Amino acid sequence: MTRFDETNIGNILRQARENSNLTQEYVGEKLGIGREAVLRIEKGARNISPAELSKFVDLYNLDISDMLVGATDSNMKGIILAGGSGTRLYPITMGVSKQLLPVYDKPMIYYPLSVLMQAKIKDILIITTPDDQQYFKRLLNDGSQFGINLNYAVQPEPKGLAQAFTIGEDFIGKDPCAMILGDNIFYGNGLERELRQASTNAANGAATIFGYQVKDPQRFGIMELDDQKNVISVEEKPEVPKSDYAITGLYFYPQGVSQKAHLVKPSKRGEVEITTLNDMYLQEKNLKARLLGEGYVWYDTGTFESLNNAANYVRSVEENRDSLVCSPEKIAYENGWIDRDKLEEAASLQEKNTYGKHLRKVLR
Repeated sequence: MTRFDETNIGNILRQARENSNLTQEYVGEKLGIGREAVLRIEKGARNISPAELSKFVDLYNLDISDMLVGATDSNMKGIILAGGSGTRLYPITMGVSKQLLPVYDKPMIYYPLSVLMQAKIKDILIITTPDDQQYFKRLLNDGSQFGINLNYAVQPEPKGLAQAFTIGEDFIGKDPCAMILGDNIFYGNGLERELRQASTNAANGAATIFGYQVKDPQRFGIMELDDQKNVISVEEKPEVPKSDYAITGLYFYPQGVSQKAHLVKPSKRGEVEITTLNDMYLQEKNLKARLLGEGYVWYDTGTFESLNNAANYVRSVEENRDSLVCSPEKIAYENGWIDRDKLEEAASLQEKNTYGKHLRKVLR
């Protein structure tokens, strides 16, 4: 059943205002409700009447369907797979985990973490190598500074992406689960809407994969689509790709994914392939795709070139917009998971750099 997404409507309106380069003062004056009312609506602290919503829609030129979702499951779990040896980045990863490297102004792990937080996922498991786990814990602790709950598990050796769901079986329990690779960066206006739809699919028993057009599809897992953008096949690094839509490192699954992962047999290279897991859902007609088109960026930062390109992109966006890209503190504050005092504490801790200054701007 479709309904208004009351939890996220404030975020939708805030994003629409920022994309239109409008101030809260201007909107409040234009709609005759005042800046304070706009602020409270965006934070979810004030109800919005149908008449007011109509005015917002007209002012921002919004599609009302952006505010509609199906019934979602609030118990969605999240996994960040941050294992592996990072050999493609030797020598810089000989002494530090790839996911702890900087991508411009923040550690790489912040980017996938921010995606799960944008999906409103608060219970997150971080899977690391045995040697690196202590460093992730030192950086992220238990997640309370972001208003979330972080757990940790070890992947003794990389045996395939689907292994994350058997390692995290007890953590996932009977809940649906999203998994993102620790070296993947996603950004774009409307990403939250895509994540909400994927959550809705998981709650309704379907898995979701995210597609992104690439120039070298033979390097990736590939999804083949029909004329209606339905998935008709998935294939791992094919020599002759059937499409140029790569399957990115972000996946949403319904409850029972761990049991399915146990059924995946190792491939010729000895790994429990996530493409095989996705194909199991496809054969059951329970695999959906969300395509990230123009306006979105996706980086798999496993090479020197992509790592540098991602850092340059983040720097360009932050400098041009004078804002933060994929900041867990900012997202936590906008989600209502931390209060002003917590954000003030984070800003003070980082007040000697632009990251802390941007957090101050969020407070203002």
